[in-house]
Amino acid sequence: MDTPNSPVNLLSLVNILTLRYDPIQKPSLPKYTSKNFGSSTETPSIEKIEKLIVENISTKIPNDIDSISIALSGGVDSTLVLAIIRKIFPDITINAISIKFANSVDETIPAARIAEKFGARQTVIEVENYLKELPKAISIIKQPFWDTHWYYVSKKAQTLSKYLASGDGGDEIFGGYTFRYKKFLETTNDLSKPIDKIKAYLNCHERDRVPDQDKLFHKNVNFSWDLIHKTLFPYFENDLDRLDQVLLADYNGKLLYNFSPVNNSLHEYFGLNSISPFLSQDIISYLMPMQNKFKYYQKDNIGKLLLRKLLQEYKADMLVTNEKLGFNVNTQDLWKRYGKQLCEKYLIDGQIIKHNIINHDWINCYIDKKNLEIRYVNKFLGLLAVEIWYRLFITKEMDSNTTLD
Repeated sequence: MDTPNSPVNLLSLVNILTLRYDPIQKPSLPKYTSKNFGSSTETPSIEKIEKLIVENISTKIPNDIDSISIALSGGVDSTLVLAIIRKIFPDITINAISIKFANSVDETIPAARIAEKFGARQTVIEVENYLKELPKAISIIKQPFWDTHWYYVSKKAQTLSKYLASGDGGDEIFGGYTFRYKKFLETTNDLSKPIDKIKAYLNCHERDRVPDQDKLFHKNVNFSWDLIHKTLFPYFENDLDRLDQVLLADYNGKLLYNFSPVNNSLHEYFGLNSISPFLSQDIISYLMPMQNKFKYYQKDNIGKLLLRKLLQEYKADMLVTNEKLGFNVNTQDLWKRYGKQLCEKYLIDGQIIKHNIINHDWINCYIDKKNLEIRYVNKFLGLLAVEIWYRLFITKEMDSNTTLD
């Protein structure tokens, strides 16, 4: 994304509103190609994986530390990191931070059981209006993302400790997006052409874009599906196994250009030392070349096989489910209570409409529709984030401390 004083890069906005990340940016993590992916014939060692995680955590946390925080969702990744931290530091205070979104699946309940098992002190952040502090979050990350739940985690963590641990990267490195793998493998075959696999892959992210995505943008933007497809071609125009192609695309997508830069920006702003062992160079270089049969079991649609096996060693495997947990705000409820009103206020005559970026007719077509589909709700929230970013950095008419009540 452009710096605050530079012109708007329309391609970046198109990427973010279509892919939910912008590959134009320079990532802090290494990129992977089909040449260095899934090529290993080695059987991964559970002992080595644990050793690499322990080494990474140990080198980042001083021995005389009093306390550390961890973002605990109740899933495999954060549970395992918590278990290992407790093994390394049996006596320190561990603050397990969980978020409870209004009228959403309550993940703080399983997280509480996990925190209790490993002697962690649970701290629950209750978020009523998820969008309330969006201007502040965007001012920090400097990109127009609306899914900034890590802002709330980081803001709370800095009041508890200077160290924040997480299971970030577990899904991308160890194979956790099982819902995506299942759908992709069912809708493609080994004879599918690259362009057909790309379209199938995009359809596996149906909540990220709308069927009339091309009509969302003003004609001056010259939106093109060909450019979107071109971004993804390197991941599907190769000789990799189809599942490896998905794993490669996932790694080189939101992880590199959304999750990682967003979290890094927030950690820096709040003065936090990040502990994300799954994103260490050693873990990435060891696991990325591994065959996907060690990551995902297609028959039962179970992922993160290696992490689950390691979690058994800590006798915590029964505390987590086979379903993916994580960011789980009920966006349709959020839309009804806050989102629609905020979009009416900021988008109807918004700057991105006046400056011919977004099509005013598309906004008017859907904003008053009853029972709006979740993908349209998510798209409106994405547009709201772009409008807020535009007012913060381009027109500079909004203060970062503005709250969206």
